[in-house]
Amino acid sequence: MSTPGNTWIFLRGLTRESRHWGDFSETFRSVMIDANVIALDLPGNGSLHTMHSPCSVAAMSEYCRDELARCGLRPPYNVLAMSLGAMVATAWATQHPDEIGACVLINTSMRPFSAFHQRLRPGNYAALLKLVLLGGSASEWEETILRITSRHAAAHADVLKRWVACRQEFPVSRRNAIRQLIAAARYRAPGVKPAVRMLILTSTHDALVDTRCSQALAIAWNCRIAAHPDAGHDIPLDDGPWVAQQIRDWLEE
Repeated sequence: MSTPGNTWIFLRGLTRESRHWGDFSETFRSVMIDANVIALDLPGNGSLHTMHSPCSVAAMSEYCRDELARCGLRPPYNVLAMSLGAMVATAWATQHPDEIGACVLINTSMRPFSAFHQRLRPGNYAALLKLVLLGGSASEWEETILRITSRHAAAHADVLKRWVACRQEFPVSRRNAIRQLIAAARYRAPGVKPAVRMLILTSTHDALVDTRCSQALAIAWNCRIAAHPDAGHDIPLDDGPWVAQQIRDWLEE
């Protein structure tokens, strides 16, 4: 298989951390045999929860670049990113295309290609605003997020326990959650696809972000898109093998 380098950087979404990839990292390595997977936390999340989240996506991408340099890892990198993480990957690929060999974006949404009500489905406004503005226990946060992002939440009782434990250990502040929301809302993607190899993955049953956001992006950028027929927003959780195989097949083409 001809691949653009074997270092894969994994980036999650709003208030999520590297541990939310769960078993997917191993699933990915089982399909992409030589992959060196590095899952990064964005400032304000996970092990970096005491830091202030930047209010711009560009600043988040610069943090990722600096962190990899501090770890002694040199480009080119491949990036697999979800939601807000996919915006960070796009900003990175836009400003430093020579550093990115391949870029895979999962269920993201960006201005100017999609309307606000598509980027965040209205049915979620009340539940998310309540958590962001009024707060809630670790269980309330994670139960809500799992319900919105997975179509098989009832089958993920073990996942919920792990997610609650993650939030209890590394709680994301409401301030940082709001700052990440601001960064996502302000980010405007380029009208032309960044000069990197790019794949978009989406789910037709995403309850958080309308799948038309990914479709509009793929049309505007004229890049490959694949749609999962059943998974929720968190496709790596609902069907990790599908994600890994889609990437492998795409790279082999």
